[in-house]
Amino acid sequence: MAVTFIGVRHHSPACARLVAGTIDRLRPVHVLVEGPADMNDRVDELLLGHDLPVAVFSGYRDAERHAGSWAPFCAYSPEWVALRAGRDAGAQVRFIDLPAWHEALADRENRYADAEQRYADVVERLCVAFAVDNVDTLWDHLFEIESTGEAPDGLAERLAAYFDLLRGESAASRGDETREAYMARWIRAAAADAGDRPVVVVTGGFHRPALIRLTAGAQDAKAADGGGGAGGGGDAGWPAVPSLPDGATGGSYLVPYSFRRLDAFDGYQSGMPSPEYYQRLWDAGPQRAADDLVQAVVGRLRERRQRASTADLVAARAAAAGLALVRGHRHPGRADVLDGLAAALVHDALDEPLPWATRGRLRAGTHPVVVEMVAALSGDRVGRLHPDTPLPPLVHHAVAELEREGLTPGGAEPHGAGRRGAGGGGTVAIALTSADGLRRSRLLHRLRVLGIPGFQRLRGPSTGIDPVLEEEWAVADHEHRLVALIEAGGYGATLEEAATAVLAERLTTGRGDTERLAGALFDAALCGTDQVSERVLRDLDQAVAAAAQLDGVGRLLAVVLALWRHDGLLGTAGSAALAAVVAAAHQRVLWLAEGVRGGSAPAEPARIDALVAARDATVHAGRALGLDREAALAVMDRIAADREAPPDLRGAAFGFAWSVAGAADPERTVRGAGGPAVAGDWLAGLFALAREEVLHADGVLAVLDELVSGLGDDDFLVALPSLRQAFAYFPPREREVLATRLLERRGLGGTGVPGRALLRVGADPQRIAAAAALEARVDAALAREGLL
Repeated sequence: MAVTFIGVRHHSPACARLVAGTIDRLRPVHVLVEGPADMNDRVDELLLGHDLPVAVFSGYRDAERHAGSWAPFCAYSPEWVALRAGRDAGAQVRFIDLPAWHEALADRENRYADAEQRYADVVERLCVAFAVDNVDTLWDHLFEIESTGEAPDGLAERLAAYFDLLRGESAASRGDETREAYMARWIRAAAADAGDRPVVVVTGGFHRPALIRLTAGAQDAKAADGGGGAGGGGDAGWPAVPSLPDGATGGSYLVPYSFRRLDAFDGYQSGMPSPEYYQRLWDAGPQRAADDLVQAVVGRLRERRQRASTADLVAARAAAAGLALVRGHRHPGRADVLDGLAAALVHDALDEPLPWATRGRLRAGTHPVVVEMVAALSGDRVGRLHPDTPLPPLVHHAVAELEREGLTPGGAEPHGAGRRGAGGGGTVAIALTSADGLRRSRLLHRLRVLGIPGFQRLRGPSTGIDPVLEEEWAVADHEHRLVALIEAGGYGATLEEAATAVLAERLTTGRGDTERLAGALFDAALCGTDQVSERVLRDLDQAVAAAAQLDGVGRLLAVVLALWRHDGLLGTAGSAALAAVVAAAHQRVLWLAEGVRGGSAPAEPARIDALVAARDATVHAGRALGLDREAALAVMDRIAADREAPPDLRGAAFGFAWSVAGAADPERTVRGAGGPAVAGDWLAGLFALAREEVLHADGVLAVLDELVSGLGDDDFLVALPSLRQAFAYFPPREREVLATRLLERRGLGGTGVPGRALLRVGADPQRIAAAAALEARVDAALAREGLL
C-alpha cells in the first residue's frame, strides 16, 4: 500500500478531523508527524494528559548565538491529533523534522510558522476569485465551514489541490529544502519497514508536494517487489537525529502555552487566528461555534460595562445568518459572525479597518468594541502540564531557592505556575546590610535578569554609591512564570549560572553601547556574579576604546568608579578588573570631551555628568590608578577657552579645573560666560562640577548677581529656562543659603524676609518674566508716543 500523505494547515480543525478519520480508517503501522525528531524518545511525555495548549520549547546556545523556538499544540492541531490517534491505533508515532536548533530552522521562532509569505501572489488571486479579504477568510470558506460531515476523501482531495497549487508556483527556501530532504529519509525508512502495511505522513501542506516527489522512487520500487524493501533511493534503517555542535548546549522541554500566545492577532506567526472560536468549532461544529461566539462577545462587553442589549444580540445573530446566506455558507463562519457583531454593536466611524479584514496584530486606534470582540474570539485558556512532566534543572533550583527564602509567590507548585489567576504575592522589604538580606536580594535580581515575571524591584540602589541600604520588591504569582523558567533553563542549571550566561551575552552583544554595558555591569554586581565581571571585563577596555558617545562612556565610568570605590556592599570594591575599566573610561571621556563642538547647543546633563565622573575619577582614584592629573587639567583648560565648544561643556570644564586645582580668578571667568542665550548653559556646567566652590568663594555671588541683574527684560526672558536648569544643581537647602546672601547683599537682610520666601513663587517664573517683559514693552511704546 502507498504511503498516505496528508498536507495540513497548522491549527486547523478541518485538517485535524481529516487526520483523525484517516488514521482510524487505515490503522497504519507508522504515523510520521512534522515535528522535532529529538523528541521521539519523549512522545510518552507529550501524551501524559496535559491541559492544552502546551508547546515544545527548544533552547540553544553557543558562543555565537542564543535561540529559542516553540512548537505549540492545542486540541485541534493536526499534529497533536496525529500523535493521539496514531497511539490509539497502535501505530509507531515519530516526529520526522530536524531539531529546532538546526541551521535550517535558525530564522524561525515558531516551527509551525506558515509559509504564506512565499505564496502570497497565489493566495491573492484566490481571494479575488472567491471575493474574500484574506487567507484566513479564504481558508474558512473553502474548508472549515463546509467540511463538517464531509467524507474524508473529498476533503483530502480539495486540500491536495489547494496545496499543490500553492507549492507549484512557490520557491522553497534552502532551509525548507534541507528539512524536506531529511523528512523524506524518515518516510522512505518507514515505507521500507512497513512492508505492505499503511504509513500515514502528516506535514504542513507546503511540504506535501515536495515529499511526494522525493519519496516517489521508494514507493515505486516497493510496489515492484511486492511491498518489501525500501527500493531505489531508500535509506537503510531510521535516520540519525543530528547532535548538537561541539561547544553548544541545548534541550527541549514542554511548557504551558496560552490561547493568547497562539492568536495571530497577538503576533503569533502561524496559521489560524481566534483560537477560542476554532476550539468551539472543533468541539461542537460551525453552527454551535457561531452561536456561542455571539453570546461570548456580548457577555464580555457587558462585563466591561459597554452597551450590548438583548436587541443587539438578536440583531448580531440575524446579521451573521444573513451574511452567511449571501456568501454561500451553510453555517455562519468566523468572518460572518464578526461582521454581524460589528454591524450590530459598532455605531461610530472606524479609524482603523476591521482587523479580521487584514492580518497581523491589532492596530493602535482600533475601536474598543472591536478589541473586545477579538479578545472574546482569542479566549483566555492557559495550558497546564501534567505533574509528572520532566522539567529542566533550573526550574527545580529556582523553586527550591524561593521556598528556602520564603519568597514563593502565592505558594504555587511549579506545575501550577501555568494556571491563570493563581493569585498570591505582596511586597517584600530586604535589608542589604545583612548576609541574609544580601542573599535574598541576589536571588531576586537573578530572577529579574532572567526575565522571570512576578518579581519587580520597586526601590533600591541604582549605583554603587547610593545611600540606599534597603530594597523593596513586589512578588506575585504569574501565569507565565513556569514558561519563563523553562525557557531560561537553556542558559544554565542554577539561577547563578543562568544569570551569568545572560549577563555575559548582554555584555558581549553590547560592545560599543556603553550605556548597555554600564547597566549590565551593575546588574552583574547586584546578582553577585563575580564570574561575569572577571570574564567580560577583560573585553571592556576594547569596548571603551571604540565608544563614540561621550554621555555613554561617562555613564559607564560613573557606574564602574562607584563599584570600585564604595561597593563593599555588593563585593566589588577594589576590584583590579574594575580599576582597568576606570582608567580606560577616564582617558576616553577626556578625549571625547575635547572633540565636542556645538556652539550654542542647550545644556545636556548627560555630557555634564560625564565630566563629573571624570573629575571624581581624577580626585578619588587618580593616585591609586596612576591617572594623569595634569593632563586632565590641561584638557579642561583647553575646553574652557574654546568658544566652539558647547557652553555647558565650557562651564563644566572650568568647574572641573576649579574643583580639582583651584581657580586663580573665578570672577573674571564667570563674567566671560557669554550672552543671555548661553549664560545659563555655561552656569549649569559650572554648578555641576564646582557647586561647593561657588557656594563658598568670596565675591562669586556678587558677580552672578551682576550678571543676571544686567540682563534686559527680553534677554532675561531668553536666559530664564537655562538659568533655572543651572540653579537646579543646588539642593533646596543650598538654594536657600544663596537666597539669604542675596537679600543681605541687597540690604534686606534685617527686614525679616527669609531666604526661602524667594524660592516660593505662586506662579510659573517664566510666565512672570514674560509678563514683566510685556509690561516693559508697553511702557516703552507709551513713552514713545508721549502717553506716559
